[in-house]
Amino acid sequence: MSESSPTPSTGPLAGIRVIDLTINVLGPVATQILGDMGADVIKVEPPQGDQNRFNGPGHSPDMAVFYLIMNRNKRSIQLDLKRPDCLEALMKLVEGADVVIHSMRTDAAERLGIGYEAIAARNPNIIYAHAPGYRGDGPLWNRPAFDDVLQGETGLAALNASTDGTPRYFPTVIVDKFCGYVLASSVSMALLHRERTGEGQLVQVPMMETMLQFNLFEHLWEGALGKNNGKGLGYTRMFSPHRRPYHTQDGYICVLAVNDPQWRKLLKAIGHPEVLDDPKFSTMSARMRNVNLLYALLADTIQHKTTAEWEKIFNEQDIPNGPVRQLDDLMSDDYLQKTGFFQHHEHPTEGPIVMTSIPQHFSRSPGSIRRLPPNLGEHSEEILREAGFSDEAIASLLAEQGAMDKTAT
Repeated sequence: MSESSPTPSTGPLAGIRVIDLTINVLGPVATQILGDMGADVIKVEPPQGDQNRFNGPGHSPDMAVFYLIMNRNKRSIQLDLKRPDCLEALMKLVEGADVVIHSMRTDAAERLGIGYEAIAARNPNIIYAHAPGYRGDGPLWNRPAFDDVLQGETGLAALNASTDGTPRYFPTVIVDKFCGYVLASSVSMALLHRERTGEGQLVQVPMMETMLQFNLFEHLWEGALGKNNGKGLGYTRMFSPHRRPYHTQDGYICVLAVNDPQWRKLLKAIGHPEVLDDPKFSTMSARMRNVNLLYALLADTIQHKTTAEWEKIFNEQDIPNGPVRQLDDLMSDDYLQKTGFFQHHEHPTEGPIVMTSIPQHFSRSPGSIRRLPPNLGEHSEEILREAGFSDEAIASLLAEQGAMDKTAT
């Protein structure tokens, strides 16, 4: 794909324009999802650019891999919003937009002049969205929050504790990514509401509460019955020391049964069909009480065959299973190659790059990868001209930023 000739916009959000004032991970994940679904995403960057442009290796100093991974299907414009003329240029863009998303704390956005009231005054129909750390009506509304902090505060780090009980972060930015997905989904819902009613609105996705709900869908457990003594939370099956990938003769395999028919097939497959006749395992409630014994039996049995042998046995019985793969195995995985999950593109300045495909499928309005991650300020001139600025005004706005449009002609 060549950036000089982006493919036409497709997807359920084609025709929607998003002003993207986000940096780091959460916001860019959300806006890339919207872009993948057809939205025209205008990434407004400060003169120095999104800091992720410098995170990790890359061919160019400001095109590092962390930026490349989550900024496709966007156009980049540089605007120093501390300058009144650049702030006014942003407001002009807002007038023709459907969505504004930022990743600032509320008071910082308001000090800059881009709080909800200021934006809505220029465009009453706007969907204005952000993901603060905490609810806007609570005592922590303006407290800074990042992924690692929220992993601790929502119980995730404790759930992922090492064998000696030391809390550990998940080795992925799970809070930022999940909240980014929720933010993109929430924006889409707000757009649907506007389609039906004509009303724009403020959308907030507080990271703390969003991740607490995510974590407690199963772990609220007995707490759902009103217990408040601090001892009723936690889905017991998740804490079995034997709930882990099972060691085979040559690796590890994951296998799971959750209901009576699956357990019958699984226990028959490992040569122990009689187990379900035991009152300790004959019902779901009994199995839950004795899950450690059941998982220990699986672990002891599965270690005596190879991973491939168990895959064949489990697949023949239609039992959910899969081998444990290392990250470095994924790009050569046969299934992912056949489905085209990893896509290869030629970037105009960065050369060959690899990105993941769009996982969601729409039969009538499929998303598409139309634009590769933009260089800093690549579309500044183009975007300003679309907004009605003259050549002289554009030159004045960009003079101190060194951000003249780099789009190939």
